[in-house]
Parts: sequence; structure tokens; C-alpha cells
Amino acid sequence: MSLITLAKTNFTAGELSMDMLGRGDLSAYANGAMTLRNVVIAPIGGVSRRPGTRFVDRARGPGRLVAFEFNTEQTYLLVLTDLHADVYADGVKVADFATPWSAAQIRQINWTQTADTLLVVHPDVAPRKITRTSHSAWTIVPWTFYQDDSDEDDDVDDVGVIRQPYHKFAPDDVTLTPSATSGTVTLTASAALFAAGHAGLRFRLQGKEVEIAAILSPTQATATTRQPLVNAATSKDWEEQALSAVRGWPVSVCFHQDRLVIGGSRDLPNRLWLSKSSDLFNFDLGEGLDDESIEFALLSDQVNAIRAVFSGRHLQVFTSGAEWMVSGDPLTPTKIQLTRQTRVGSPVDRSVPPRDVDGATLFVSRNGRDLREFLFADVEQAYQASDLSMFAKHMLNGAVDQDYDPGRRLFHVVMADGSLSTVTIYRAEKVTAWTGHATDGRFRAVAVVEGVVYLLVERGGETFIECFDESLSLDSALTGGSATAKTTWSGLDHLNGCNVRVLADHGAISDHVVADGAVTLAEPARNIHAGLPFAHVVEPLPPVVQGAGGAGPGAVVRLVAANFRLLDTQALYIDTGRGLTAIPFRRYGRDVLDAAPPVFSGDVKIRAIGWTRDALKPLWRIRQDVPLPCTVLAVATEMKLSE
Repeated sequence: MSLITLAKTNFTAGELSMDMLGRGDLSAYANGAMTLRNVVIAPIGGVSRRPGTRFVDRARGPGRLVAFEFNTEQTYLLVLTDLHADVYADGVKVADFATPWSAAQIRQINWTQTADTLLVVHPDVAPRKITRTSHSAWTIVPWTFYQDDSDEDDDVDDVGVIRQPYHKFAPDDVTLTPSATSGTVTLTASAALFAAGHAGLRFRLQGKEVEIAAILSPTQATATTRQPLVNAATSKDWEEQALSAVRGWPVSVCFHQDRLVIGGSRDLPNRLWLSKSSDLFNFDLGEGLDDESIEFALLSDQVNAIRAVFSGRHLQVFTSGAEWMVSGDPLTPTKIQLTRQTRVGSPVDRSVPPRDVDGATLFVSRNGRDLREFLFADVEQAYQASDLSMFAKHMLNGAVDQDYDPGRRLFHVVMADGSLSTVTIYRAEKVTAWTGHATDGRFRAVAVVEGVVYLLVERGGETFIECFDESLSLDSALTGGSATAKTTWSGLDHLNGCNVRVLADHGAISDHVVADGAVTLAEPARNIHAGLPFAHVVEPLPPVVQGAGGAGPGAVVRLVAANFRLLDTQALYIDTGRGLTAIPFRRYGRDVLDAAPPVFSGDVKIRAIGWTRDALKPLWRIRQDVPLPCTVLAVATEMKLSE
């Protein structure tokens, strides 16, 4: 019978899928775990109980969270819900206003920001411009494309012309015939063309603009000329507004090389428009000069409905079936190049915004089961889309939202089932470590605002705005303080009827039911921290020892002892086969029995007995719902194998 010691120095491979249990030959196996729940992995490898969430406010209902950074000192959180937006600064609501997006439409919105303006688009709603005019004053108005309002240094016939995208949606042989060249004219189409929604829209006939005044029939309409027409002849040379209530609105938007980029629309899903350089709402193609606007379609052997446009090293275009690179230094109508890079695809039933992580763009695959890293490879001079979830496929289940916390190197992904998965990313050290989070409710949206991770969480039929807070160890929690000790604490109205846990003075922990927004303690306290409990779980993978006589399929193993190296830990509950046991910390050869749980850093050794033949059962297990910090840096496992 041999004694073997396995040293686990880190958790930098994160939680692995069950189908990895046969791959003990991989380095990911040695650095991974079977279960990592409600913990976060540091980029250098330690695993810690995740922070609790602080209750911020009740939301009006389900929605999306949008980060808005005005400058380095003023950042805001926009909470978009059914036909409404609420603005928060440092967790306090400072403004609210009506919006045009219904609860059902919010999942398809996209946005981008420049200075004090947020541009928001949806394929079925006219795009909006949200502007911060002051800390507590915000406006929302429809987009307006550039319009020539002056005849100075310009052709007088261009006054009133709107520089917006145009497109001919009808077959090429459909013609328009004007009744005159100026004033109010009648337009006659050779086929059914006009719809009621065309009234008030612009057409361009023979390169000149007219505004539709009224619809007479599917083939006739009256219009007002905004520019004198060339002649009154029948012509195939006509176009209508590319973006309208009739033809749909933009799907995605971003800024790139001082141009506004519109990616796709409802009826032109594969088309890109880039504004005139330094003139963001001017989409006049002009004569194709270097600074003029650009328009082109993504044409290939598969559907390429644009789902997102992203400004990275190049302009990146994410479609339903592939990923594209738009290059050109700078982008001009004559130098622009469009190249398909990978064939992964993005979700079509919802918008999951791509995010930049250290120069790579992370996006969710079309099936919602992959998190891909879109990264330019200098050797190949092309982009690759590596799968960051290859070893942890079970962690992604229909991703609906995501955002990146760069300070902690944590990438948060919200799933359709209400779970939250987090991957620690540190490319320099090849760290990609997944963990999963659960709460008494469902996570619905996430946004990172100046290092604070905000969440929309559905609890008991209501939707709450919460944020991770490293000073808390409970969810939807609040803290309270009083100059004099007291037993009754109020302010917990959002948790009425819930079983909450209270952490009071000197580390006293008790459970209570919230009634009328308050809890009553058995003993008075000056400070409390109250919220919903959650348990963190850490389970290792079954041991594998390479070589003859190693632990593998069919081996009978006995855990002799496990040595845990802890950092700033106040509670540790471990199961080595005999049930969960609270481990007392020792200093200088004695148990620490202070009134408040001590903060312990050092090594703890736990002995164990019993053989196991269960290949899927971990040799030890940490499970703790006590709201106290716990950090495991490394584990050395001593075990015996049967001979």
C-alpha cells in the first residue's frame, strides 16, 4: 500500500465539465475542479467566497443595464425597463424618463456612447439619442441625420436635403415617373410600391430628393420636390430612405475611426453604413472622396445578418453566421477591404454585446453555448475565434448578457436560466477559469460601472437592482448602524416574508423572518449586516496519478489527510467523508476561541479515514453558507492506494 501526496497549487482551470473526468493527462485537470460555486478565482490561482450583493433599489421590472461614463469622475447606470429609464449615480437614483422600448423589445437593443450622448438602436423602433445635460437632467430624442440648412458655399438647390442612407428595395426594373420637375408632383410607379407609412418620408429620384406628401394608391403618391428634378421622364434611378418605419431601423451601432457605423437594419440585415469622417450623422456618399461616407453589403455563401459592430484593432462585424474584419488605414471609400475571418455566428433572438478584454473581443456564439475570443493573430494576419468554454461547456446555457470587470479580471455572463457564470481571464498567464453563481432568485442582466458590478435580479416576482460588495457576505443585503445597541432593525422592506441571515456585533449570526420590513434580534447590537444566505462549494476532481500503480479508473483510494493553505479566512467547513465539519483554527498550538471569528492565514491539516470506490466522488468537499470570508490558496492531498 503506497502513500502518495498530490499538491494542488492553484485553481486556474476553473470548474471543468464532467466529460473531462477521463483527461487526467491535461494540465487543466490538475488545476481544475469538479465544482466551484459562488466563489471567484484570483488571476494568480486562489479561490475565495464571492462577495455578497448590496440592495440598491427596486427596478420597475425586467430590463437591461447600461453603463454610462461621462468622465473619469462621473459615471452612471441606466436601467432600461418597459417604456422607461432610470439613472443611478453611485447607487442613488438621480433621474428618470420615458423611452419607446417595450419590455419585449429591450432584449434586442444595442447602444454606443460618445461624450455625453448615448445612441440606442432597435430594428423596430426609431433610433434614439440619450443626452446628459446635467447630473439630474437627461433628454431622449430621435436621431436626426445631417440636413443642409444654409446655401453658403453650397448649391442653393441642396438646402433642406437630408444626408441619410438610401436604398432601392423594389426590383431594379420598377420605374417612377414624376408629373413635373418641381413643386408638388405626382409620382407613378410601374408596380405596387407605396405603403401608408411612406407619407412624410424622402425618396431620391434621378439623384434629387422629394418628400412624399400623401399616398394615393399602391402605385401613386404625391410628393414635394426638395431639389428640382432633372426631367419628368420615366426612370429606374430612384431610391427611398433605407431606414424608416416602413423598412426598419438600425440593428447595431458603434464609432470607428471618427465615423458613426450602422450595422444592418430590419430589411437590410447585411448592409453596413459608415458616416462621413468627423460628421457623424452625414451619410451622403458624394463623389467617393476619402472623407465621404461608405456603404456596402456583406455578400457570401451564407446568411450574414449583422448582429453587432465593434471597434477594435479593426472594425469587427459579428453576423448570424460569421465574423468579418473591415480594414483600411484609414477607412476610405477606395481603400476599404472586407474579409470574412471565422464562421461561428452570433445570437439572432437577442443582443449580447461583445466586450473588449485586453485587446481581444469576447462574443457569445449563435447557440449561446460558447464564449469566443476574437483575437488577431500576427503570424496569420487574420482573426481567430478560440472557444474559452471548451473545458466547461456546462457553464454556458443560453447567454443573454455579459460584461467585463477589468480591475478583477472577471468576465460575467448571465444565462437564460437565471444563473451567472464568471470566467477569470489572464491571457499573459493562460488563465481561463470558470465558476458558477447562484442566488435566491434569478440573475437577469449585468453591467460594470467604474469597477462596480451591477445586477438585475428577479426575486419573488420582483426585480431588484443590486451590486457586488466585497464588504458583504449575503445577497440583497443592507447594513445598519446605531449609536446605541438595539434589537429591532427596519429598512428591509424589499425582503418582506423572506428568511434572512443577520451578522451582528462580535460575529453573532442568526436567522430571522422579515416582517413589516424589520427583524428583531435576540440580543441588542450596534451594527448589523442582513440579507439572503448563499452557500459556496469547492469540490476537487477525482485524483489521477500518472505512472504504474497510479489512481485511475478502478482504483480504490483512501484520503489520509488534506492540508489547506488559507488566507484571511474566518470560517472553513469541510467534508472528508463524514459530513461537514467546522474546522477550528490554531495558533501557537491552541484553538483560537475569541468572541469574534478570527481572521486566519496559514495551513490547516484535516485527517480522514475510509476507502472509496466511487470514481466520481471527490476526496474532500468545502461547503459553507456561514457569511464569513474563506480563501483557499492551495491544497496538498495525502492518500493511499490499494495494492
